[in-house]
Amino acid sequence: MTTNLIQIRDYYREAFKNFQTANEIPSIHIEFYNYVGINHTIRVRNGEVFVRIGEICKNAPDDVQKSLAFILAAKLLRKRVPKNARLIYETYVKSSEIQEAARNNRKIKGRKIISSAVGKVYNLDLMFDELNEIYFDNAIPKPTLTWSNTKTFRILGHHDSTHNTIVISQTLDSESVPNFVVQAVMHHEMLHIKHPTKIINGRRYSHTALFRRDEKEFDFYEQSERWIRENFGQMTKKKSKNFFRRLFDL
Repeated sequence: MTTNLIQIRDYYREAFKNFQTANEIPSIHIEFYNYVGINHTIRVRNGEVFVRIGEICKNAPDDVQKSLAFILAAKLLRKRVPKNARLIYETYVKSSEIQEAARNNRKIKGRKIISSAVGKVYNLDLMFDELNEIYFDNAIPKPTLTWSNTKTFRILGHHDSTHNTIVISQTLDSESVPNFVVQAVMHHEMLHIKHPTKIINGRRYSHTALFRRDEKEFDFYEQSERWIRENFGQMTKKKSKNFFRRLFDL
């Protein structure tokens, strides 16, 4: 395992030499940084390169550190990331061990801002209880419910399993928003509790076939989808056929 910053710096020098053979290799500074998740950054200041590698990868094997060096250098220099480097790095960070470490890290260090479940128009606690009885036979354990601190249009709802919280966008707490629309967002987030995200071969699956089936059981599914599309469609760049679902969680 490589924790030697001098050795890691050599990987970055090798990467820069590979991508820009005609140019002089800049001065490179490497440090490990206590990011909450699996994050890394590379920046240029005054002609020098500064790299921060997430602590979670501090003990990554040599081939992973080298692959990360090529990935970050390629992104900084706007070059194509070598396929082998991407494969080696992604295989490592998508391993169950690293994913579990990342979840624990977020749980310990992450900060979830909680405001209140009682909004100016809608009460999320009462809404959760009503939907739980109608659609889930009261089988969904109630997480922390809260309105977001700011108005958001691209993400209307989010279920955070790490902090056991459902956050609904403050944008929906308005008399101009029909009750069934807010219910649709809440129902969607409750389904994430019923159908937890699955990780298969390092890939996350949040909206499974069972999830989509149950989502359509909501009585006002089509009406809420239409209302959201008509009222928020112009506020987001996401225009795919999955537009409705993409407004949640992602």
